Amino acid sequence: MKYALKTVSKNMTSFAVNANGFKWPKRGRVACKDWNDRQECGGGLHALLNGEGDAGLLSWELDSVWLVLAIPDTVKIIDLIGKVKFPKCSVIFSGDRKGATDLIYKKTKAQRIVGYTATAGDEGTATAGDEGTATAGDKAIIQLRYWDGDRYRVAIGYIGEGGLEPGVKYKLDDSHKIIKAEA
Repeated sequence: MKYALKTVSKNMTSFAVNANGFKWPKRGRVACKDWNDRQECGGGLHALLNGEGDAGLLSWELDSVWLVLAIPDTVKIIDLIGKVKFPKCSVIFSGDRKGATDLIYKKTKAQRIVGYTATAGDEGTATAGDEGTATAGDKAIIQLRYWDGDRYRVAIGYIGEGGLEPGVKYKLDDSHKIIKAEA
């Protein structure tokens, strides 16, 4: 089984302009009626495989619903760079960002999950994807991934250096500098 992450509006409709009001179920099977396997948007269900990809494709509105999708191994997945498309899946979670990203991590152990909050103990490493936060213990490393418009990059911080403190949540600002995340 493969897993993907997606956001929808509070009434479970897709945010995509070309989705024609497609409504996702809170749980259960979903199939695309106009599936095609062309490497282009449209003609499929779209999401971030393993929760990794373009954070700009997800909604960060407080009332957005975060979905975790289960895609059978036998289903064809088309890479669209920053997201994927596929003909069918099952919604196995609908709820908040933390619940969705925690479940994606549990299922995939992916290291660059968009919106995920990563935590590591002393001398560990916490890695978070776009729009995520990282917290780590004494003498640990935090890594926060971002898209620079051309490629993915990683900002790295060392707890105990440069003002970074153990047990504090950090995120990236608009300039990709590591800053404290608000509680």
